[in-house]
Amino acid sequence: LKIAAAAMAARCRLATSFHRIHGANVQLDASRMRATRVESFANGLCFSQEPLAPGQIFLVEIEEKEKGWCGHLRVGLTAHDPQSLEVVPEYSLPDLVNLGDTWVFAITRSHNRVQLDGEEAPARARCPPWEPFLLIEQVRIPRDALVGRSRPGRYSHILDELYRTNVLPATARRSRIGVLYALQPDGTADMHIIINGEDMGPSARRLPTTRPLYAVVDVFASTKSVRVIPVEYGLPSLQTLCRLVIQKHIIHRLAIDGLDLPPPLKSFCKHE
Repeated sequence: LKIAAAAMAARCRLATSFHRIHGANVQLDASRMRATRVESFANGLCFSQEPLAPGQIFLVEIEEKEKGWCGHLRVGLTAHDPQSLEVVPEYSLPDLVNLGDTWVFAITRSHNRVQLDGEEAPARARCPPWEPFLLIEQVRIPRDALVGRSRPGRYSHILDELYRTNVLPATARRSRIGVLYALQPDGTADMHIIINGEDMGPSARRLPTTRPLYAVVDVFASTKSVRVIPVEYGLPSLQTLCRLVIQKHIIHRLAIDGLDLPPPLKSFCKHE
């Protein structure tokens, strides 16, 4: 029982920031929740501040795109502690992967799951938009936080319901991409990539779990800036409770700008 409680507590930790170690062209904001590639198209590697617990998702939202480059965001997991890297590689693919014990995939408009030898590829079950939780193995993740939203605008309060039921393309602005690993009976783990609330299935199998696994986010090419999205598995945080109360007493999100609140709280209330 104690082991199960500890595992649940670990899953409920919020993955809320990037590691201070990152690529040469990455600039983090003061909270280390927003990563922007300020030059070129490469050297955009970022890592989670802490290693992930089993079933704990590291979720980011694409905030800015940059025209003129080919390629998109890359995400995955690595067993390398960022602090142990003598030099942060220029690319996640192939540089970081070539170091070993790293699994990274480029996000495209489609993503294939990995089959075991002799296994047929079943049709992937899409989660209905009204289903409140995404179920991966034994992990239940609140689906609402996983789906991209519109940026507040003149008519965004009218379009909110439309954005909740129409999934954004994987590489679009406001799209949300997450990565996690699920433990298997043999003691290894499967890596899952989640795109706007849809589980892409196991992207890599038999990951070793004897070493901590960090999330990898490569702000590459046409993806210029991403923001970490905290995902609450258990009781809501005080910040979330404040947001719910504020949203309950306003007509629409544009009214939040007129409230006497700290700018970070205004942004949190409007964008979620």
